[in-house]
Amino acid sequence: MKTHFDELLDFPTVLNFKVMGVACDELPDLIIAEIQKHTPGDYIPKLRPSSKGNYVAVSVAVTVTSKEHIEKIYETLNAIEEVRYVL
Repeated sequence: MKTHFDELLDFPTVLNFKVMGVACDELPDLIIAEIQKHTPGDYIPKLRPSSKGNYVAVSVAVTVTSKEHIEKIYETLNAIEEVRYVL
């Protein structure tokens, strides 16, 4: 990934990851499990279902320590089959 997070952010910092995915009961747990692999902690995701209920937006605030840390989290979240976008 060619990102400029290191130029834009001072580390450590809290970054809010927003994940759009297929609406299913296990999606928030899958997202939290992947985040905890890289940043252990207690997370409380915020959920927003789409108007038709087919998708859900999951927001999680994570303390990140480097550009590489952010990129690794993005990569692992994108690898979840039910995930469509990571912002």
